Amino acid sequence: MAGDRHPWLASYPDHVKWDAEIPEGPLFAILDESVRRFPQNEAMDFLGKTYSYAELGAMVDRAAAGFRALGVEKGVKVGLFLPNCPQFVVSFFGILKAGGTVVNYSPLYSEEELAYQIEDSETDIMVTLGLTALYPKMAALLKSTRIRRLVVGQLQDVLPFPKNLLFPLVKRSELAKVPDDGEHMAFRGLLDNDGGNEPVEIDPREDVAVFQYTGGTTGVPKGAMLTHANLHANIHQALLWNPDVEHGRERMMGVLPFFHVFAMSVVMNFTIAVGGSIVMRPRFELDPVLQDVTKKKPTLFPGVPTMYTAIVNHPKLASFDLTSIKTCMSGGAPLPLEIKQRFEELSGCKLVEGYGLTESAPIAASNPFDGVNKEGSVGLPVPGTTITIVDKEDPLKVLPQGEDGEICISGPQIMKGYWRREDATAETIVEGRLRTGDVGHLDEDGYLFIIDRKKDLVLVSGYNVFPRNVEEAIYRHPAVEEVTVIGVPDDYTGEAVKAFVKLGEGQALDADGLLEFLRDKLGRHEVPKHIDFRDELPKTMIGKLSKTELVAEEAAKREAAAASS
Repeated sequence: MAGDRHPWLASYPDHVKWDAEIPEGPLFAILDESVRRFPQNEAMDFLGKTYSYAELGAMVDRAAAGFRALGVEKGVKVGLFLPNCPQFVVSFFGILKAGGTVVNYSPLYSEEELAYQIEDSETDIMVTLGLTALYPKMAALLKSTRIRRLVVGQLQDVLPFPKNLLFPLVKRSELAKVPDDGEHMAFRGLLDNDGGNEPVEIDPREDVAVFQYTGGTTGVPKGAMLTHANLHANIHQALLWNPDVEHGRERMMGVLPFFHVFAMSVVMNFTIAVGGSIVMRPRFELDPVLQDVTKKKPTLFPGVPTMYTAIVNHPKLASFDLTSIKTCMSGGAPLPLEIKQRFEELSGCKLVEGYGLTESAPIAASNPFDGVNKEGSVGLPVPGTTITIVDKEDPLKVLPQGEDGEICISGPQIMKGYWRREDATAETIVEGRLRTGDVGHLDEDGYLFIIDRKKDLVLVSGYNVFPRNVEEAIYRHPAVEEVTVIGVPDDYTGEAVKAFVKLGEGQALDADGLLEFLRDKLGRHEVPKHIDFRDELPKTMIGKLSKTELVAEEAAKREAAAASS
């Protein structure tokens, strides 16, 4: 009977046990253990400045004491509005050690989106950097939202010599002026203590480590409550899936943004759990990343398909050395087979595609690193995870193997629920199974194939874009009468946002004008790449705007273009 319920067992890699024990514990225990085991090992390399595990552990302890002095305890939410930088890692684990909950904020979000998330999550303290790209937004929100304290770090504090001296001079225009008052605290001040802390008692299954905002299976942003146990479990599931990882010796290329659940777990937490070093960059820039790969020899390089696409298409790729990379995991969006094959040929490493959601912390399935990778499949359930296919209209009805239906996930990594959204939680978690909203099937070997992603969801470079959010922003322009937004394939970002717009009678507006209007209302990943002005937009029989015809029209265009080429 086990084979019927778990058809993937016969296909499982020989060295991986699906039913292996998955330990529980507070998430910060992974850092404490690596500090104990590898105190002198490099933990982080940020643009050439390195930190040992002993140094990282001491900074985290001081951050925890600093946060406690600010009133952080169980139930208090602290936001991180940061790019990849040492302050992110130190703050993340410092908040958890103080007993608080981390709320991740994307620097890509508009001020309106940030304000909504601040109020919904009840974030009281925010950590950011004194850069013009970040601080002004938070300074405005300090006045208009419930935030009562900003902790502001400086990039020059984490740069190596002489960059730390040159940065304030050469990049003066990028430095924000930060007031010295009771509403602000310098990150240096947060750490200005002896690091003494009374241990916080954590209930791993109940205490929430991270609020990670997502639209879930609808377009309404909700805070997925990821407990210490959820995130701790997902790290161990990843370790079980890749048992060839060498503790204390791996180097992780850290260019995926830590505020995204994929990077938070697969890059930051995973590397710390194995005592490895994170070769950290604030963002993905092709040439600097390839230079780092050549010089700093990372062994692991998780990414999204757009990163691997950019690498394989680099005109001077042969001048870079990628041979240090052993394994890569692609997530966030479907990985084109051609890109996978070309990257593996050029790098000599194994690139596997995985599948997960914010609500699953995030890894739920992956192709094996040592085993069969099926074309078009996202792989097998990771250890301790069960994937069930149910009827799309009746989540209690389990479908026979091979039939398409809604993909459901159960396992120790499944979120506690949505913050203050009991109805949405009840709709999404049914009998312990997370309803993904994605449609697919398990084949005869237990490999998962996804047929349709969440309805209407557009995946731009791995980021979720909900058409409803884009439509609402466009509707605010006085010249717009109707708008429909869909996703269209894009060679670089996987999908791109396309808006179909009908103007009001006598109104005039062009694409440039609309894009300028949207500049402060949408995140960069949400801004339409294509805008099509039309006299009429398709509607259903009851008069609702319909996407179906537009999706079919775009598909027909692609087919015609392919046939003529």
